[in-house]
Amino acid sequence: MEQDHLEHHEPIIKPNNQSQIAGAIVIAGLVIAGAILLKGTSSKVAVQNNANNGEITTFQGRPVSADEHILGNKNAKIVIVEYSDTECPFCKTFHTTMQQVVKDRSDVAWVFRHYPIPQLHSKATREAEATECAWGQGGNDAFWEYTNRLFEVTTSNDGLDESELPKIAQYVGLNVSAFNNCLSTGKYKEKVASDVSDGVKAGVRGTPSSFILVKGKLVNSIPGAMPYASIIEMLKEIK
Repeated sequence: MEQDHLEHHEPIIKPNNQSQIAGAIVIAGLVIAGAILLKGTSSKVAVQNNANNGEITTFQGRPVSADEHILGNKNAKIVIVEYSDTECPFCKTFHTTMQQVVKDRSDVAWVFRHYPIPQLHSKATREAEATECAWGQGGNDAFWEYTNRLFEVTTSNDGLDESELPKIAQYVGLNVSAFNNCLSTGKYKEKVASDVSDGVKAGVRGTPSSFILVKGKLVNSIPGAMPYASIIEMLKEIK
């Protein structure tokens, strides 16, 4: 799993230096704040990249429909439903991984659903709406082209300036004026919010969070930004 590749270091604190102690406390607090998301109430805790822990035995999200953001064979036996945040660095990595999975496995379809986490990434919700404005103008192909480009250019963790959103629209061949109007009016705000609510029902605790379905039934889940080879091995086990 992706988190296995992360190193955690305790701050080195010299007891006789009060400023270093105070600085270490602040840094530790920021690390904790960046890792833990309190969503809704204090009883609901989501940790970024700490996806499903195996407690769910049936998929509680909405059934996959034909008008979803689907990449790959729409009639594929295996469907991977991902809930993603465009400013999540793990999602950026996983997006590239899933592109390769769908390319190499004709029996897999990938469904993209929004799960922006504003407590961690204040720009993610508006970016999600921007991808929907692309969809509204150019359909599923435009959605994927826009989303792919957004993940390419953002450095993650709110690293993408909002002025880049219409530039991405122009890059993928959209009508920029219509795109800007769509984004400024919040046309797809509720659509994004609906995905988030659906993710909560599905048991999403962080991003990326993905569910593997066969004929609509949950057969496994992908914890965080799992590497390509591990996902392929998991898929091979599906009969």
